[in-house]
Formats: sequence, structure tokens, C-alpha cells
Amino acid sequence: MTVDHFEPGRLILHRNVRRGRIGWVRPARVVLDDERGLLLWVAEGSPVAHEVNEVGLTMRGLPFADWITPTYQLAQGRWNGPPLLKFLPTGAAHSVWWFRDAAGRFSHWYVNLEEPGVRWDDGPVAGVDVIDQDLDVVVAPDRTWQWKDEDEFVERLAFPEDYWVTDEKAVRAEGERVIALAEAGVFPFDGTWCDYVPPPNWAVPDGLPAGWDRPPVR
Repeated sequence: MTVDHFEPGRLILHRNVRRGRIGWVRPARVVLDDERGLLLWVAEGSPVAHEVNEVGLTMRGLPFADWITPTYQLAQGRWNGPPLLKFLPTGAAHSVWWFRDAAGRFSHWYVNLEEPGVRWDDGPVAGVDVIDQDLDVVVAPDRTWQWKDEDEFVERLAFPEDYWVTDEKAVRAEGERVIALAEAGVFPFDGTWCDYVPPPNWAVPDGLPAGWDRPPVR
């Protein structure tokens, strides 16, 4: 069932959905969930799953025209990126991620343009499902910025029967709105959470919990 909020400390699943299929899954701890939105912590080395085609390639591993196939599967692995904070503002069509360097210091913000997340709770397992719209914005600590993955975004828009983004202008407008926030240095680009440290008892999960691949709510 869908829910409005999660309790801090709960382990949930952050999932990306593509036309009713699961694109990727990452377990995350709830840092807070209030009127501002949902803040998640993804630990380094967390178990993950991601969609691959019949020969094991990811969507980014080949042209989108070659990715389109009736056969997909979910491959499990480990998160090989840095530990991440992810903030999903209430009702907003984006999330903001805090990236860190190898020493654990804040390095930049990453604006992931996406349809607003929908929370779900099955009891033993819960999560939030989003639809990643692929176009992103990278914001440096000095609040200079640049678009990211614009070539991929434009390439996929040429396949409207198979792509999950239906309104290019709305996606770009949301990116421009968040860019204005970054340039102004207002929340969440005001230094909030840049030095966040998770509780020491938040261990890396051993594996994805049963039910991680339940049907999407999007």
C-alpha cells in the first residue's frame, strides 16, 4: 500500500521505474521524512540491482535503439559509488544528491530530474518508486553548474514509443528552476547536510530484502 511518511532509521528501497519495469534498486536508510521531503542515506558497498538486456549490458552500455528489446532481467551487485545522501523534496520533479570524494568530504550536488516519488509499504519491506528522466544537473560547491547526460536524453526522445519521458520541456523547466535555487545558494544548496555523518550502527545490508522486486507502484 502507499504511505505518506517513513520512520527515521528504517531501511527502505529506492527504486527507479521504466515503463512499469524496475530499472534499478538501492537500499537506503531514512534520515528524515517530514514536510520538506524524504532524506535517504545509501551506504558505500550496498547491495543493488539494475536492469540489463539479454546479454548482460546496461542501458548506458549501448545505443538506445539497440537497448529496446522485449527481454530484460535484473542483475544484482554492489553499489560501487561513494556513500550518498539523497533528498526527494515533497511534490518536486527532482531529487538532490550529495556526492563525496574518496576522503568522505562533500564534493558536489547532483540534481536528478525525475517524476515525484511514490512511497509504498508492504510491512517487512517498503520503498519509494521514482521515474528517472535521465537529464541531470551537476552543481559544484561554488554553485557553478552544468547539464549532464543531455546527449542521452536527446537520443532517447527520438523513440517516443519506448521512452518513459513524455514532456521534454517540463523536464528542462524543472532543471532550470533548480538551477536558479543553486545559483541563489538557497536550500538545499545552502550548505545543509554537507557534513552529514550517519549513525555508526547503520551497517551495510548483507543483501536485498525479500520483496525488493515487487511490482512498481508507478
